[in-house]
Amino acid sequence: MSGTADRPGLQRDTIIATAREMIIAGGVEALSLRRLGRQLGVTAPALYAYVDDKQDLLRSIAEMELDGLAARFEAVSDPDPIQRIRAHGRVYAEYARDNPEMFRVTLMDRSAIAENTFEEANRLPATTQAFAVATRAVDEAIASGQIRADDSRLVALTLWSAAHGVATVLQLGLGLPPELEDAMIDEITDRILAGYRP
Repeated sequence: MSGTADRPGLQRDTIIATAREMIIAGGVEALSLRRLGRQLGVTAPALYAYVDDKQDLLRSIAEMELDGLAARFEAVSDPDPIQRIRAHGRVYAEYARDNPEMFRVTLMDRSAIAENTFEEANRLPATTQAFAVATRAVDEAIASGQIRADDSRLVALTLWSAAHGVATVLQLGLGLPPELEDAMIDEITDRILAGYRP
């Protein structure tokens, strides 16, 4: 196809990585297939040999980001599930602080990934994986009697909503010191967990 003719060796992974760097540098509005093609030294139509459209690119970037977030959750190895829950909140807030453009594209502006329906916006398998890791810690906390709840998914969603709220505040660029940002996520997590204590 035209992509291989325009630039032999061009690969989907390279295209996605370059698109990600463009978003980091200039926000999602900086990304267009024409600009991406120019950056890669090919014509925009050549990219269609590797990606369907801009939405396909954004979905792929989001999937990669969510895979990385799930891996960061998995890396939390504290045997105490309550401490893992607290650490997951910090990991989420740190991700938002360290990757503001990726956080916006992946976890805030889902319309950039899928324009049509809520169902389409949630067809990212890595979303399920990241949430499963967080829910597993809640399941263990319930099983060990450290918290009391009937529905671990509801608890996990409540905790995620709180962490997402803090992460969203971090996007405002208020210039808060990192230790205060960390204290915010710990405070809100602990307050919610206190409500579930036996």
